[in-house]
Amino acid sequence: MTLQNRVTIKDIAKATQLSVATVSRILHKKGQHSSVTVKRVTETANKMGYVRNTSAADLVNQKSRIVAVIVSNTKSNFSEHIIDAIESKAASDDLNVFILHAGNRDEQSQLKAIKTVIERAVMGIILVSLELDDNVLTTLNSTSIPSICLSTSVKDTAIPFVTSDNYQMGYAATQLMIDKGHTKIAIAGIPTAGSINQRIAGYLQCMSDHHLRVEPDWIQYGTCTYDDGEKTWQVYAKKREITCAICASDLTAIGMLNAITEMGLKVPDDISLVSFDGTDIVDMVRPRITSISQSFYEMGLAGIKFLTDGRTIQKQYLPFKIVERESTRRLEK
Repeated sequence: MTLQNRVTIKDIAKATQLSVATVSRILHKKGQHSSVTVKRVTETANKMGYVRNTSAADLVNQKSRIVAVIVSNTKSNFSEHIIDAIESKAASDDLNVFILHAGNRDEQSQLKAIKTVIERAVMGIILVSLELDDNVLTTLNSTSIPSICLSTSVKDTAIPFVTSDNYQMGYAATQLMIDKGHTKIAIAGIPTAGSINQRIAGYLQCMSDHHLRVEPDWIQYGTCTYDDGEKTWQVYAKKREITCAICASDLTAIGMLNAITEMGLKVPDDISLVSFDGTDIVDMVRPRITSISQSFYEMGLAGIKFLTDGRTIQKQYLPFKIVERESTRRLEK
């Protein structure tokens, strides 16, 4: 049903030959009316396909029961765990969740999404894995609607955020493989900008701390996608220098795993793989992928509780953990 053909209270009033005020009171369960009149209105409303406009009702009541979630349209799978937590908490609190998608670092699509949710009189805005520029942050701060970012940090904490420490994750992934005897370690699929780029900073610092060289082509940028994994392996395969690749996401790692397998090589015998995220899919492939696992469900809970429970958050880094599986091996000295 489009906005143009949405059945309104006026339509029902006309069909039942009752006043708009009477129909409105019956549909909103207010006032005293005869059972015959109530039945007449409700049956007509059901027959015509009437759906209550909750946004309009919330405006009248000076409150909203809608939480807006704006999600990055990057092809990834981790955001579903964040959204699961948001929807679970919303359901227990009798709230509605309105989900939109916007481009990462795409000012126009982000502004369009924000304008859309503002017009729906939402109680709060949760932004998932979106890098926001100054204009978007200014727009968010110009409204009276509370907002929070998840799975990304925000420059100068212009709005609250909950995420993982990308620098520390990059360092930890690199340290894990150095401890296993690897010295030629690559990193693949990380975006060139944004807070996620700090994973490369952590990787470089760890390599430097151990006095290990990093060749320029060991760092391959991308957008954390499956395709990044496939394409990056084609670069690494030309020289076959590295013994380990740290991948930007589980999808990137699986893309590289498949490309390696298609070339007749084996993980971890020929090369070890580590992924960031640690979602369910790392256990669905063989070998299962060693991961730096993030607390995505907890991120979602923290975000919606900030809106519903009035929790005070300025910035919060949730813990991550290393989960070793079969995609990594220790090198013989």
